[in-house]
Amino acid sequence: MSTPRQPSGGAGAGGRRPVKGAAPRPAVARGQSASRAQSPKAQSPKAQSPKPQSPKAQPAKPSAAKAQGAKEQPGRPRPARAPQQRRSDGRPPAPRPRPQRRPPTRRPASRGLRLADPRRRLRVITITLSVVFSIFAGRLVQLQLLDSDALAADANTNRYLNIPITAERGSITSSDGVSLATTVDAYDITADPAMFTPEATGLPDAPEQAAALLAPILGVPKEKIAADLHTPKTRYKRLAAQQSPDVKNQISDLKSGLEKQAGSRACQAQKRLLNKPAEEGGRTRLDNECVNPLAGVFNRDTQKRVYPSDGLAANLVGFVNAEGEGAGGLEQQYQKLLAGKDGHSSYAQAGGRLVPTAGGSLDPAVPGTDLRLTINRDIQWAAQRAITDQVTNAGAEKGYVIVQDVRNGQVLAMATSPGFNPNDLSTAKNSQLGNAALQDAYEPGSTAKLMTMAAVLDTGKATWDTKVTVPYPLVRGDVAFKDDIEHDTWYLTLAGVLAKSSNIGTIEAAQTLGDTQPEANRVLYDYLRKFGIGQQTGLGFPGETAGLLDKPEDWKASKQYTIPFGQGLSVNALQATSVFSTIANGGVRVAPSVVQGTTAPDGKYSAAPASEQSRVVSEQTAKTLTEMLESVVSDEQGTGGRAAIPGYRVAGKTGTANRVDPKAGGYRGYTASFIGFAPADQPRVTVSCVIQDPVNGHFGGQLCGPVFKQVMEFTLKTLQVPPSGSEAPNLPVEWKP
Repeated sequence: MSTPRQPSGGAGAGGRRPVKGAAPRPAVARGQSASRAQSPKAQSPKAQSPKPQSPKAQPAKPSAAKAQGAKEQPGRPRPARAPQQRRSDGRPPAPRPRPQRRPPTRRPASRGLRLADPRRRLRVITITLSVVFSIFAGRLVQLQLLDSDALAADANTNRYLNIPITAERGSITSSDGVSLATTVDAYDITADPAMFTPEATGLPDAPEQAAALLAPILGVPKEKIAADLHTPKTRYKRLAAQQSPDVKNQISDLKSGLEKQAGSRACQAQKRLLNKPAEEGGRTRLDNECVNPLAGVFNRDTQKRVYPSDGLAANLVGFVNAEGEGAGGLEQQYQKLLAGKDGHSSYAQAGGRLVPTAGGSLDPAVPGTDLRLTINRDIQWAAQRAITDQVTNAGAEKGYVIVQDVRNGQVLAMATSPGFNPNDLSTAKNSQLGNAALQDAYEPGSTAKLMTMAAVLDTGKATWDTKVTVPYPLVRGDVAFKDDIEHDTWYLTLAGVLAKSSNIGTIEAAQTLGDTQPEANRVLYDYLRKFGIGQQTGLGFPGETAGLLDKPEDWKASKQYTIPFGQGLSVNALQATSVFSTIANGGVRVAPSVVQGTTAPDGKYSAAPASEQSRVVSEQTAKTLTEMLESVVSDEQGTGGRAAIPGYRVAGKTGTANRVDPKAGGYRGYTASFIGFAPADQPRVTVSCVIQDPVNGHFGGQLCGPVFKQVMEFTLKTLQVPPSGSEAPNLPVEWKP
C-alpha cells in the first residue's frame, strides 16, 4: 500500500498546520477562492447542474515550479486542502462535486413609480414626427407646385402697383402749323386706399384726415375724397384729374413736411411700442402727429388739353371731356386717331415708396397723330370777329360764316357766333357747344334760286336774256305767291329775275323744265341732288345734318312752287356754300374738306387725299350764271350792292327766308343770308354769311352783305389775290314790252 500523501499545505510547504481539535475545512477545488467556498449562497443557480467544460475551459495544469512545492509568497495564507486518496486503480480520486448554489431570492415587485419602456416611447415620437413632417411636406407641395401661380399673382397684386400711362394726345393745328388744340403736362392726384386702413396707418380715421388736408387744394369736397379712400379692396383711385404743377407741388410739400414730422425720434419710439403688450409699455395707436395721412397719396404724370387761341374755331375743333376724350367737333370725330394708344407701368412698392430692386414692367404709350386743318388762322379770326359783331348788332339768335377755296373745296374758315371757350366749358351753354354751320338745317331762301337758274340754263330751256313777265301776285293752285316787295308787273330778263330775286319770276322759269309740272319737278330734283342737297357733305362731322329734300313725287300742292325759290327744302350752311363754289369752279363740284393732312408719331406727314369731284353743269352754264350773279351786286337794281368790293368783281346772291321754329312747330322770324365769290373773272374763294332770327332788320343784303364784304376783303388780301383786270359785264335786267 502506498503511504497516503500529505496535504500540500504542510509546514514544509510554508502553509499552516491545522489546529488540533478544530473542525476540518471543506476542501476547495483548485482555482476557487476561499470566499467562494465559504459562501454557498453566492453560487449561481447554474452551478447546480454543472455542464461539461470545453477544452478551453479546463484549468491549466500547475507549472513545474508549483508542482515541486515552490514557495508561495509570504503573507498570503494558503487554504488547507483535504488529503486526497487515490482510487484502487491507482488513479487520483475524482474531483469532489461543487456545492450547489441557492437561487437568488427574488425581491417583491416595487409598488413605486415605474419608468416606461424606452422603445415604445421612441416609436411614438417617430410616428408623431412623421405625421408632422408629412403635413409640412404636403403644404409645401401645395404652395410650390399646385397654388404657386395663384399665390404669386396675389402677391404681385398686393405688392405691385399697375399705373396706366396716358398717351399724349395729338395736336390740332391750322394750315400754317399753329396749334388750335394741344397738350401740356398735368398731374392726376391718385391714392392707394389700402394704405389708409387702421392696420396700415394706426389711425382709425386716416381717410378723413387726408381728405381734410386735400380738399382745399384740389377744390373737391372732402366727403368725396374720404369716400374714395374708404375702398381698401381697390389699390388705385384717382382723386382729381389733370391738375396743374402748382397743385402737385403744394401736395408734395405738405406730404414731405408730414413725413419729416412722423420720422422724429419720439415718433419712432412710439412705433416700436406699437401693438406690444401693455406690461411692456405697448401702445394701441400712434399720436396724430406721428402718422403721415398722405403717405398713400401720389401724383401721376398725365396731360391736359388746352386751346391756345381760346375760342378760335372752337365750334369746329370741339373739346374734350374730363376723361380727356373728344366730346365734340373734330376732337370727337378723330378721337381714335388723336388719342393714340395708352400704356401702363408696374412697379413694386412698400409703404408708398418705389422698390428699385424688385423689378417691374413698362408698356410705353404710343402718342396720337397730329391733325393739320385747312383752316387759315388769320381768316378764321376775321370771320369770327365779323359774324360776332353782326349777330350782336342785329340782336340775332346766332350766325355763321364759311370761307371755302373754290379750286380744291378746302374750308379756310368756319366761324359760329355765339361761340365758347373750350378752356372753360363751365361758362358755355349746351346750345353753344355744337357747330351750327353744319348742324343747323334751315330753308335757304333766295340763295337756292341759283340752282333753279342753273337747271334752266343747262337744259337749254332759256338763256340769260330770256324775257320773263313777272305779275304780282302769281296764283298757282289755291295759293297766291308774292315777292318780297309789292310791285306792278315787272318785265325782266332771266338775269333780272335773279338780280331782283323775284320769287314769281323763278316759279315761271322752273315751269319751263318740263312739259308738265311733275316732269319739271323731276328735272329740278335731279339738279338739286347733283349740287349736294339732301345728302351729307362728306366731312363726317358729328351731328352734321343732311338737310331735307323730299322726292319729287312728294312735292304736293304749294311745295312744287316754293322749292324753286328756296322754301320747302332745307340745307346746312356748308351745303349752300358748296353750291356757289361749284359755279365758281366752272360747274365742277369739289367735295368740301377741313383736314389738310396728318403727322404720325414718327414725324411722317401724310397729305389728305384729294376731294371727290363731279360735274354738275357745263362750263358755259357756269360762266353765264357767274355773270348773272354779278348783276346782283353791281347793278343798281340788284339786292346785293352792300357786298361790292372796290377793285374786284364780285358774284353773289342774297337770301331772305321765313325761318322754321322747331319749338313753335311753324314759321317764326327770318333767315338772312348772302353767298358769293370773288374775283368773278377768276374765282378764288367763296364766302357765305347766315344770320338766324335777327331783330334789327331781316333782309340778307342788309345784314349779311356787309359781313361778306368785310371777310372777303380780308381773305383776298391774306391770300394775295390780285384785283380783277376787267369790268363786270352788267347784263341787262329789264326789257321794255
